[in-house]
Amino acid sequence: MTSYSEFQTKLASLADDEYRVFSMRGIPSDRPFIGVRIPDIRKLVSIIPPEDFGTFIDTTPIAIEEVLARGLVIARLPYEKMLEVFDSQIKYLDNWCTVDIFISALRKTIKHHEEDFFNQKVDNLLKSKNEFAVRAGLVSLLDFYVKEDYLHLIFDRIESLTHRKEYYIKMAIAWLLAECFIKFPEETLSYMNHSSLEKWTFNKTISKICDSYRVEDDMKSYLKSLRKKE
Repeated sequence: MTSYSEFQTKLASLADDEYRVFSMRGIPSDRPFIGVRIPDIRKLVSIIPPEDFGTFIDTTPIAIEEVLARGLVIARLPYEKMLEVFDSQIKYLDNWCTVDIFISALRKTIKHHEEDFFNQKVDNLLKSKNEFAVRAGLVSLLDFYVKEDYLHLIFDRIESLTHRKEYYIKMAIAWLLAECFIKFPEETLSYMNHSSLEKWTFNKTISKICDSYRVEDDMKSYLKSLRKKE
């Protein structure tokens, strides 16, 4: 591809109207949907030459697929270059899909830079007033920091968010705590029992833990007995 317009033409050629309708039902966004599957977007991004990355980053995305592609391009940058444009992508994230795909794509880029990435970006995301910026911070914790050395930090940051009422923040907290429990059950349960988590998030966390095949049935039964009631 030699231009952004060529990229848009290729995106349009991959459109599937049935998939577009399906995506619109599951991804709440005011952006237009073309109807291109994520694996196909990944393939297109993979053939963009590095010398054209700047054009893709400098172009304002319109369709949700363009936002996804822009995030995947940023994830191909070297770590320091990625940091420079990271915030510019956050402002385009207005739904769970664009958040989750972008953050997960950064795994290779931030490897060996986790502490710096937390200090420079993740902690600020968690303090944002924007629902999807906070979700990006929580998904970063989930994808990169569910390790023994970061557990106390994770619980501390979750506790600072227990007053937030936004659905996609609460869902991300439950998802994050469920993963923490699967890897560190004793420590996570101890936090949950002494936390300020409101009923919905606490019970949703238990539901997500119980959805995992990695948790024994006896433990699932015990966790269900802890659900908060009216």
